[in-house]
Amino acid sequence: MLNGLTAGLLLIALSELGDKSFFISMILATRHPRRWIFIGVTVALSLMTVLSVLLGQVTVFFPQHYVRWLAIALFLGFGFKMLYDGVKMARSASWLAEQKEAAEAVQSHEKKATSFSTMSILLEAFLLTFFAEWGDRTQIATITLAAAKHPLGVALGATLGHGMATAIAVISGNLISGRLSERWLTIAGGCLFLVFGALVAWEMR
Repeated sequence: MLNGLTAGLLLIALSELGDKSFFISMILATRHPRRWIFIGVTVALSLMTVLSVLLGQVTVFFPQHYVRWLAIALFLGFGFKMLYDGVKMARSASWLAEQKEAAEAVQSHEKKATSFSTMSILLEAFLLTFFAEWGDRTQIATITLAAAKHPLGVALGATLGHGMATAIAVISGNLISGRLSERWLTIAGGCLFLVFGALVAWEMR
């Protein structure tokens, strides 16, 4: 269980920094009370994590040997793709594309609103985050982790990782996004995926 918790925490906390949901949280926190944004986003990410872990558990109905080989292939595929993307990025690369998409999503959702209640703010944070994460790389990574590691540990670790990234976005997202390098975070994330792929392969010995 501890193995799954550590893997989920490291993978999600690193992958979520600079992700679309990170910028959605950051932008919403400049428009609405931070505590409601944190709650709405965290609930959405927690629900997504639980659903992802449950999807990962569907693999128990398949031969575990093949499931683990698929997990290795996915981890290595994600890892090499992220390394390739990171190497190709300019040294001064920023998250402009992700920020633009997040800003457009928030603007589209709020353009007709004239006032906001606590419930509407919570619902906005929840819906924007939930749909931004659906089919995202971190969701697929969580499903893969849950298939290869202890599901409860992965769920707890991933939820904690999401909570940490959301707290950073809500409290100091503007400061952090301007100082962190997208290039080196992408490369670090790629290395982490490769490490998990190697660990699953090692466990199959």
